[in-house]
Amino acid sequence: MRGRAVGGNAGSWSAKWKLGWGALIGTMIAFAGVGPGNGPVAATTGDLASRGSLASTRSAVATPDAGVFARYIKHVVVFYQENHSFDETLGRFCQLQAPRCDGYTGPVRLRGGTVVQMRPSSDLVPGVFHTVVAQSAAIDGGKMDGWANVGGCNRSYRYRCLTYYSPDQVPNLTTLAAHFVVSDRTFSMAQSPSWGGHVYAAAATRDNFTGENPIPAPHVKARIGWGCSSDRVTPWVNPTSHKRYMAPSCIPARPGMLNSKKYPYNGAFRWTPAKYVPTIFDRLDAKHVSWKLYSSVPYWSICPSFAECQYGPQHRHLVPTVKFLSDAKNNRLPAYSVLLPSGPGGTSQHDPGSMLRGDNWIGKVIATLEHSPEWSSTAVFITYDDCGCFYDHVAPGTNPDHTRQGIRVPMVIVSPYAKVAYTDSQPATFASILRFAEKTFGLPALTVNDQYAYDYANSFDFSSPPTGPRANLSQHPLSAASLNFLATHTTDTNDPT
Repeated sequence: MRGRAVGGNAGSWSAKWKLGWGALIGTMIAFAGVGPGNGPVAATTGDLASRGSLASTRSAVATPDAGVFARYIKHVVVFYQENHSFDETLGRFCQLQAPRCDGYTGPVRLRGGTVVQMRPSSDLVPGVFHTVVAQSAAIDGGKMDGWANVGGCNRSYRYRCLTYYSPDQVPNLTTLAAHFVVSDRTFSMAQSPSWGGHVYAAAATRDNFTGENPIPAPHVKARIGWGCSSDRVTPWVNPTSHKRYMAPSCIPARPGMLNSKKYPYNGAFRWTPAKYVPTIFDRLDAKHVSWKLYSSVPYWSICPSFAECQYGPQHRHLVPTVKFLSDAKNNRLPAYSVLLPSGPGGTSQHDPGSMLRGDNWIGKVIATLEHSPEWSSTAVFITYDDCGCFYDHVAPGTNPDHTRQGIRVPMVIVSPYAKVAYTDSQPATFASILRFAEKTFGLPALTVNDQYAYDYANSFDFSSPPTGPRANLSQHPLSAASLNFLATHTTDTNDPT
């Protein structure tokens, strides 16, 4: 029986990664004989034997020259879904494929000693609090035993964050995992819900915001969305004094970039202590590299949280989600795409939506790409913006800027150059996707987080010709119960967290 994981994590809370941190920790893991549960409920010899030698897949980080990605990859697609952890989504797949990857769906020892058996989840995603406070409580300083302190996940809720999906509930994602690459050491960059998750996906930092989802400001009428035009606020922490402010949920533009009469606070609706930070979109523009944000939900669109994107020329790069399919079919994909879900009740896999409906969307997108003119030069990173505060047994580590990472999330890498049925166990975060893009397009790093991030180099084999379609992806009908529920229930569009 395995519960909380102490050994085998991506680092400890006190670790201070410096130059070479990715290679160093990868080497440490390889020598440590990593296994989950060497806390109070330790893994047995049989447990470790059943997984095989994961250490053998954790070789030193490959370091290709700066141009190798660019010679083969012309299109990078970041496929961003909503709110799921690694064990909850791919844990059962890993166990059935043992020793393929490090997943777990067994008994969990909670803080205080209660042992709870993880159970299968329904197709309809259960609702669990996943605020900064909730995620910090679940992690419990790295002991990974605080799940009963998460809202919606105590005994009265039948511990519904201690649930998991079987491969037949996410058939397209697990089919892709079986034929391409699984990263079983990708962590969100912070213990934050969706707003923070979408900020650091673009900037490799939260700009000293906690990442909490924005709320209406006192005596100010909030508008739609979460970003600069929403007139909402969210916690911002002074990095020197550590004093907390409720600041506009907006990363301001550089002085002089916007009309100062129309935007006296550089895009924020009032004075803000936050400062401009560059985004991957700024870097792409500077190099004249094409990009698009495919999104139909203002809250998840990334662009509105950055004043230069919301109010400047970059806003024209924001297009409807469904346009991705026609762009792929007609040879119009940009060099860099961020594919965001279509909203609550749709394809996002956000509670209380259907996991299978979102999986059908994943299958449709990848099937379209595999048969598109641009397949032979494309790399797709399928992941989730945060954990949703669902269970995972691997303790997160620390980013190069000394901020704490969040809970481990699914990551499936799909490309004609991706290794077949490979598990990449090098420690990574969302900054690793940015690092891959930076190396592919010759862009400077945004922060120390992406500068020193592992770039998923081990996941690719550029020594062989690109493969054709590998996976048989299908559309699967939803159950009558799921269809009936979705037809009679709506999600509050003011809170698509």
